[in-house]
Amino acid sequence: MSLGQRVTTDHQLARLLQIGVVLEEVVEARADRHLAELDPEERAALDDEIEAMLADAVEESAEHRDRLAALVDDLDAEATGFEEIEALVEERYTAPGDTDGVLYDQLCNEETAYKFYDDFIAAIEDSETEFSVDREHVLATLREIREEEAEGVEEVAEIMEGREE
Repeated sequence: MSLGQRVTTDHQLARLLQIGVVLEEVVEARADRHLAELDPEERAALDDEIEAMLADAVEESAEHRDRLAALVDDLDAEATGFEEIEALVEERYTAPGDTDGVLYDQLCNEETAYKFYDDFIAAIEDSETEFSVDREHVLATLREIREEEAEGVEEVAEIMEGREE
């Protein structure tokens, strides 16, 4: 299923919500890993603003994941477990090399999530399907999450701009 299509069934809606859950799990794991895997010198080089931004990203992604999982539960669909996605992240993701890498990675994560939610909302809006869950509740939830992702993009961009000065 592509986000270029309309969402026309509960099954499609559930799968896209599960993709959102997985996306949030990856973002959470990557931000958490950035904090956990830095050696003491690299961690000391991080200023408080970057450390706080990463901690906020972990917390926000967990909250987004919970909200999306609740929508999946309302559809009575099985969600993908965090343990499965964590193994995938471990296999494909390496520790950051420097602070700039942390910022670029976080910017990419925030932008990817924003684009996913923007496309997901459009795919639902392009459809006239009535789902077994309240369509407006799903859209409102996705719009709130998209807005928070947009704020995350702005926050990381501002930190990056401040470091260039």
